[in-house]
Order: sequence, then structure tokens, then C-alpha cells
Amino acid sequence: MYRFFVERSACMGDCIRIGGDDWNHMKNVLRLKCGEQITVSDGTDREYICEIIEYVETEAVVKILDILDSSAELPTEITLYQGFPKGDKMELIIQKAVELGASRIVPVMTKRTIVKLDAKKAEKKLERYNAIALSAAKQSKRGVIPVVDRIMTMKEALEDARGLEMNLIPYEDAKGMQHSKEVLRQVVGKKTLGIFIGPEGGFEEAEVQAAIGIGAECITLGHRILRTETAGMTVLSIVMFELEQD
Repeated sequence: MYRFFVERSACMGDCIRIGGDDWNHMKNVLRLKCGEQITVSDGTDREYICEIIEYVETEAVVKILDILDSSAELPTEITLYQGFPKGDKMELIIQKAVELGASRIVPVMTKRTIVKLDAKKAEKKLERYNAIALSAAKQSKRGVIPVVDRIMTMKEALEDARGLEMNLIPYEDAKGMQHSKEVLRQVVGKKTLGIFIGPEGGFEEAEVQAAIGIGAECITLGHRILRTETAGMTVLSIVMFELEQD
């Protein structure tokens, strides 16, 4: 069943009105007919099983058949603080982070970040990144649309993460696997979690120490060197496995 997201204000009584790009996609691209069923999420853990009733002007009117609690969301809100990589790697990282359950992605400019962006380019990239997050949320049947937040400096990101219950930072000089496994098991029961991933070349020692200064736990991901686009997916996969509930 196709999935669409709406604002809560679009839910009126036993009907929902879907407009904008989704209306056009439903009618002219997917060519969904009246009587067909779709899933609609209002951006919370609630989802609606709906039947298309009619297309009017620039909206689709759908009738709510059933209301369900979404089982797609993890019990912990995860923020991925991703060191800004070269090329279009960030697009892949965002897509996979959404699929793996991240609630928020923050691009971070670190000391070893190579990419330089002016305000205009940054704004365009964020627009593109949030469109990717929306698409990935639909594909993976998420109950919410994860947000790609503004680009931050490492200092800003650490200050942002200070209020989270727990933070993780993979680092090659972290203690052994046993220690890391013990740390990762501690994510269970946390309401909020931050994951810091360095860009190509990793974090500088001073950045790692600054993260430790706000309480971040250093972990190792094994004896292999992972690319920046692989490291975040690895941590998210492990965390998802620890947090997933029946």
C-alpha cells in the first residue's frame, strides 16, 4: 500500500484531504483510482488506512477506514551528527539513516571536513536532503518524517547534544570490543541518543576529547577502517537491533 504524510490539520472527521505534490503524484503518476486503499501518517505514531473517495480540484479526499498505532518507530529518538562528507555521500547517508530509524540528521562541519558551503548552497542542499528524508520515510513505512537539521559546526553540534541522555562516538583509539558491547547495551531505556560520525579522515583528537567532555562514550567498530558512509549505518544497525521491540 502506498504511504503519504499529511499535517494533522488535514484530518477532518472521518476524512483526510491530501494536496500539493502528493495529490499530483497520486492522481497523475501513480494513477490511483477511487476505491483504492492507501496508508496516511500525520507525522506522529498514528497511521490511517484510507480509501480514496474522490479527486477535487487540487486535492484528494480519502475516507479513514481504520486507525493504527505505528510499529515502525524506535522507543529512542536518535540524532545522527554526521561529519560532512565529499560528493553526494550525504544523500546516501540520509536515506539509510532514515531507513534504520534515525529521528534527526545533523550535518556537521569538523576540522577535517573538506567541503566548503556558502549560505545559498547550504540552503539548497538542506532542501534536497529533507526531500530525500521524506522519500525514505515513505519507502520504509516510517510513522514520522525525520528532519535534516541545519548544518552545524562541531562546537554547535556538541552543545546541541549536551541535552541528550546518551551520546556515542566511534573512535579508533577506543577501548576493546567488550567495552563497546557493554556501552551499546546501555542504549536500551534511553529516550534520546546522539551518534557522532567523523568525515573522511575522522575526528581530530581535540574533537573527540570535547565530545568526551559532554559525556559521550567512545566505542570501537572493530579492527577494520570503515568509510564515513559505512560507520553511521553500522552504529545505527547495532542500536536498532538493541532497541527494536516486538
